[in-house]
Amino acid sequence: MLEVHQFPCLSDNYGFLLHDPVSGETACIDTPDAAVCLHEAAGKCWQISQIWNTHWHPDHAGGNEAIKAATGCKVVAPAAEADRIAGIDTAVKQGDIIRLGDWEAHVIDVGGHTLGHVAYHLPAADLAFVGDSLFALGCGRMFEGTAPQFWASLSRLKALPPETMIYCAHEYTESNARFALHADPDNKALQNYVGRVRSTREQGLPTVPTSIARELASNPFLRTDDPAMQARWGNGDATATFAALRAAKDSF
Repeated sequence: MLEVHQFPCLSDNYGFLLHDPVSGETACIDTPDAAVCLHEAAGKCWQISQIWNTHWHPDHAGGNEAIKAATGCKVVAPAAEADRIAGIDTAVKQGDIIRLGDWEAHVIDVGGHTLGHVAYHLPAADLAFVGDSLFALGCGRMFEGTAPQFWASLSRLKALPPETMIYCAHEYTESNARFALHADPDNKALQNYVGRVRSTREQGLPTVPTSIARELASNPFLRTDDPAMQARWGNGDATATFAALRAAKDSF
């Protein structure tokens, strides 16, 4: 089976190394801190053979050149952001398939946080790396995209199998939980989830990964197609409700 090694970097980022023990290949999912990524790989006795970038932001692609220089790895990154990401060997878009050994990763367009943001879904392993598009109990700030684009992106993630484990790139869950309770105060599944989050963080443990099933039940940004959420937020459709929620979170 594939191995995921997760580690903290920068102030609140997570780095991920995805390792296939059969082929010996290792993908570094985004490059928030080159020195830390290389150190973690060395500690596992893994050689980074690929980088999979989700989007262009420096805390996701800023370590590309240093890691590529140290390892000779190949860089996979979104085609729509190719002019803003260093060292790209393979530019990808919605529907493309890349491989780590014999494992397939399907590229999903999740633009909204940035215009060309992508996620990598490995269906046979029940996991996906989603960068800053979806967070536990939240979603990324809409820096470049539009509400219709971002809601369409989140809808693609909503359609993944419920057992899919979601590796998001920041530890934002406690902050997201406070807004989620404000947005959807009567949601019992959310209340239970928040209790577990608080206990987890009190122990100094990560709240990432999460699962599609858990987020579908509790994440307000995945529930804007729910009539109760639309009624609470005064909008008649999922996209308008998403836009209202995202604006509210920005000033919360």
